[in-house]
Amino acid sequence: MSASTSSLPVSGASQFAHKSSLSAAAKRRKRKELSEEQRQEIRDAFELFDSDKDSYIDYHELKVAMRALGFEVKKQDVLKVLREYERDGNGRISFDDFYEVMSDWVLGRDPREEVMKAFQLFDDDETGKISLRNLRRIARELGENMPDEELRAMIDEFDTDGDGEIHLDDFVSIMTGDTD
Repeated sequence: MSASTSSLPVSGASQFAHKSSLSAAAKRRKRKELSEEQRQEIRDAFELFDSDKDSYIDYHELKVAMRALGFEVKKQDVLKVLREYERDGNGRISFDDFYEVMSDWVLGRDPREEVMKAFQLFDDDETGKISLRNLRRIARELGENMPDEELRAMIDEFDTDGDGEIHLDDFVSIMTGDTD
């Protein structure tokens, strides 16, 4: 076998490796990244629930931190995360591991589903619309004492059909910033 023939597989392999690394780099560029606000929320959740401030959280702290970030987790979800990420058998995970898990979870959220959940919080009477009564209740629950005129002004700003209520499509526009 000649030297040039024996080098073909190596050359082909290196071309494949080069193309693979370019493909991986392209995928990394396409991958969504956390906003600074999302990164800070993850840090804040960890710090808030790391009650003994040892840079680790246990099962209970993890469960509460995940819920604080808006995830409806069950016991088996939390246990799965602990099994995958605990390193020393102590039933706890580090901040770095928590950050990795929560980054994946946050980036994996379906924005439309998140908006729907938020809409349902406002639309407690399940009319498919947010009324003055719904806004008044939310303001009260948040400890805000807002006069009806202010609440009506909020509705009027986003009410596209003039019926005095915010429909789901209007709410989606508000939440996604697409208010053209």
